[in-house]
Amino acid sequence: MKVENSDVPTIFNPRKPRLSQSNAVLTSDHRPYGPFSHVLSRSESLCQPEDVEQVEQCQRRQLGVFKRLKNKCCSKHARKVYYGLCVTFFVTASWVGATHAIKYLYMYHPTKYPVLTGSGFNFSSIHQQTLMTYNAPFFTTWFCTNWTVLFFPLYFFCQLGSPNYQTPTDILGESVRNFRDRGFTAAHFLTRCCMFCMLWVFTNYLYIHALSILVATDALALFAINVCCVYLLSWVILHDQFVGVRIVAVILCSTGVALLAYMDAGITNKKKTMTGVLLAALAAAGSAVYKVMFKKMIGDATYGQVSLFFSLIGLLNAALLWPVCLVLYFSEVEILHWDRLPWMILLSASTLSLVANLLGNLSVAFTYDIFITFGLITAVPVSAAIDITIHDVQFYGMKLAGIILISIGFLLVMFPNNWPEYIFRLLRNIILLSHSARWSRKNRGIPPNPPKVEIDYRTGYIRSHLRSPSGSGKVTDHCG
Repeated sequence: MKVENSDVPTIFNPRKPRLSQSNAVLTSDHRPYGPFSHVLSRSESLCQPEDVEQVEQCQRRQLGVFKRLKNKCCSKHARKVYYGLCVTFFVTASWVGATHAIKYLYMYHPTKYPVLTGSGFNFSSIHQQTLMTYNAPFFTTWFCTNWTVLFFPLYFFCQLGSPNYQTPTDILGESVRNFRDRGFTAAHFLTRCCMFCMLWVFTNYLYIHALSILVATDALALFAINVCCVYLLSWVILHDQFVGVRIVAVILCSTGVALLAYMDAGITNKKKTMTGVLLAALAAAGSAVYKVMFKKMIGDATYGQVSLFFSLIGLLNAALLWPVCLVLYFSEVEILHWDRLPWMILLSASTLSLVANLLGNLSVAFTYDIFITFGLITAVPVSAAIDITIHDVQFYGMKLAGIILISIGFLLVMFPNNWPEYIFRLLRNIILLSHSARWSRKNRGIPPNPPKVEIDYRTGYIRSHLRSPSGSGKVTDHCG
């Protein structure tokens, strides 16, 4: 049987478009030479599979990889992680900003005025006397707590602007209806609001008063132990699961508190420092009591309930505790000079405190709770950087050791309940990856390349078993 010349692809009768428009020259060693030879050689190395099905399969595989990567990066879990990182950043910034603003109220530049000294009508000299213009921790607490009234109005307007539009009556009715369905009467509910209001004000007063004694970073580190207190109270009151590593975290935090209490060598400074450490530790314990009792008495509240609850705390604080501010002012327990009051710093502290509380209580709708809690400990190194840069505070010895131990204890408390299972999975994956890498190194080899089609450059025909070197077809006999 003789094969026709038109059935065999040649240089002069190709089945595919010629690639001879470039100035490259093919030599007998099958390598292109010319001005575009590097482009041709690279394109050949990238397009090794000459079969169309193999090329399509490679393209589908690449598209599948990109699609899986896109799905992982844009999944619901990934978006929550992205939001969580943003929440951690803003919680850290607002918490550090509020703490340093309150600390600056005590460091506010006092006013100096001349005073005449002498006896009777004989004045011997004139000297400058310092006038402290602001030292009012309870007034600061009362003023900052008043801003929690804005919780429910902000939630209300956000609900009105959300895609799931609700009428104002529906939003208010839903927030109140959930409390009524749980059996709360008006008197019972207001009584609990008053109790939580007193606990909230007492906790914040202790923390703000501790800032008048301690450095801002020390107060932040001590307040961070509230996560350990929350775990202990949850284990005892709410009967949460016992986790051994968290007990180790409690021990580390307690050791850190003890080191901070004895970080000053002088007797006078030591008593003052121990008082400040005690106040900050009690503030952390009060915050833990507030969270656990809210969980015990109110339960799992919706965002509308939480907003309404905080707004009522602000209203009760403004309505009931203003006489205490007046008593402390007129008895000169707290120092306030209304004409020299640093309103801008006080407003900044109140606004940042409101932002921190909003993020801490309502941002669970967008991310995981661990990112919110993590913002408390990331505030410590940020505050330390500010204290070192601006206030020339030095961290060394017992102070540095105490802060490090509290930070380690905080991180250990964040471990999940089934943390041994996570560590076992991690170790197993590491072992499997090491074994697979070792096996690939032993059995690494380049798969054989498909046979290249040889071209007879004398005639331009592709070398075929059906043709002679002259280009004419061979006659083959098939024996039946």
